Amino acid sequence: MTRARWSGPAVAVAVVTIVWLQLPPAAERLTPPPNPLIARGAIHVHTVRSDGAGTPERVAGAAHRAGLDFVVLTDHGDATRPPDPPRYVDGVLLIDAVEISTTDGHVIALGLPQAPYRLAGDARDVLEDVHRLGGFGIAAHPDSPKAELQWRDWTSPVDGIEWLNVDSEWRDESRIALSRALLTYWFRPGETLASLLDRSSRTFERWDGLAVVRPIVAVAGLDAHARISFAGQTDVDEGRSIGLPSYESSFRALSQSVVLEGPLGRTAMSASSDASAVLKAIRAGATFTVIDGLAGPATLDFHAVVDGQTVRMGESLKTDQPRQFVATVKPSVPGAITTLLRDGHEVATASSGEFRLAKGSDDRRVSYRVEVRLPGAPGTPPVPWIVSNPIYVGARSDVLPEGGRRRSSVHEHPQFDGTLTAWSIERAQTSEGRVEIAAPNGPPALQFNWRLGGGPPSGQYAALAVPIRGDSLPAFDEIAVTGSAPRPTRVSVQIRIPQGSGLRWRRSIYLDETPRTAIVDIGDMRPIEAPPGTALDLSKADTLLFVVDTVNAAPGSVGEISFTDIRWLGPSR
Repeated sequence: MTRARWSGPAVAVAVVTIVWLQLPPAAERLTPPPNPLIARGAIHVHTVRSDGAGTPERVAGAAHRAGLDFVVLTDHGDATRPPDPPRYVDGVLLIDAVEISTTDGHVIALGLPQAPYRLAGDARDVLEDVHRLGGFGIAAHPDSPKAELQWRDWTSPVDGIEWLNVDSEWRDESRIALSRALLTYWFRPGETLASLLDRSSRTFERWDGLAVVRPIVAVAGLDAHARISFAGQTDVDEGRSIGLPSYESSFRALSQSVVLEGPLGRTAMSASSDASAVLKAIRAGATFTVIDGLAGPATLDFHAVVDGQTVRMGESLKTDQPRQFVATVKPSVPGAITTLLRDGHEVATASSGEFRLAKGSDDRRVSYRVEVRLPGAPGTPPVPWIVSNPIYVGARSDVLPEGGRRRSSVHEHPQFDGTLTAWSIERAQTSEGRVEIAAPNGPPALQFNWRLGGGPPSGQYAALAVPIRGDSLPAFDEIAVTGSAPRPTRVSVQIRIPQGSGLRWRRSIYLDETPRTAIVDIGDMRPIEAPPGTALDLSKADTLLFVVDTVNAAPGSVGEISFTDIRWLGPSR
């Protein structure tokens, strides 16, 4: 046999050997005992309705092959698209949700109906709207290596956090690691994706810190698109792409399980109630993550026993109650270490599948959760195999009520005196506005009628404006706005300083048909043109504005707002 005839097989053997040596360990396939109260699923999945590669039906087929019970679809949007009703496809429950872009990061909004206007702007305002509509907001990829994807407002009332986001995990990997993953993906796709994961210590610290103040749920998000871009780009876009990693490989990398109060009906007739049950479990924190690309599927039962009563994940118990914590993994995996953490600090470990710790009372609010770790897990530090949600001890800390500070007495200065004196309209060229005094059934109201120009968003706005003398206002630190609108509306309250074309600071408020007073904390107003964090010097301000623009209103939309009282508030003199 000639050298040429030998070279082909030799190269093939060499390639196979190299790939074999680079392969991540095969995941241990487990068979947990049947438990109708636990459903396995996936959260944060995109389809062709935004920037994903597959239809919801294709997603369901992939989830079925991976053995999942439900998928939460989270296409990008502003929540004005009516959500699809829950449905079963290939035995998989599809739950329609939305990923909303805010100025502070992305919010996964679960359980929303169709919103009455575009949900956008500051995270605190989007979350306020999500809560008003009955939804649940999760901060997506909070510590992504890509700065513009990171979560930036940790004071906002976010309900949950992604402790892990698979799409973000590859972004900080070396080219060598990514090349290895591209080589091994074809042979062990789920394991390859899992090999890129690690434990984000910063995200865990944020989660544990927030849990001291209030309940907060953590989930693992896949952020699955089933496509990556060509040309070395790091974002999914509308251009040319390749369908990797597939939905099925993502679903085999990890799963998010929920603990239900009753079994799923798993029929077309029960889809709506089944979706409500899944979302209720996520809201309650009755959920845990399993990295199936290491070993799976598996179940976790984490609870506390107090005076013979069981307290489960997401629930609370009193500080003066002795308790015993129990964490049981089924099936057990040799070498697995179960760790109990108190406010993120390890307090005990056990090598058996069942873990018990007798613990006395705590003198303050704390949270307990468990991580189950496997030897040889990937990542620096290694990614945990299973992550529970917390059990809380003690009452939640006092949180400032929505709407700013509250004082027993205030110094007030009215801005609206029942006349049109000095009030005017500012607008973009294609938009319209009108202001008049109306008093149909009570005191005079400043009525602002607006219409935004049509076409694609291009800076359309209409504003109601009044000159102010900032040098006479330094003693004031809040604006009280009393008003209403025939339909739900979000209006931006802005203060302008005459520098160049004008620097502005903003804070939006919500109005509807029920007259209400919104308190705007001037210290909470954010700069628009000025660099982030630039403080507002009220003494230099010359204009107060109420602005409707394409942040929350669609081009071509019309509306009206009635203000019955606008006044500046400050400490009592």
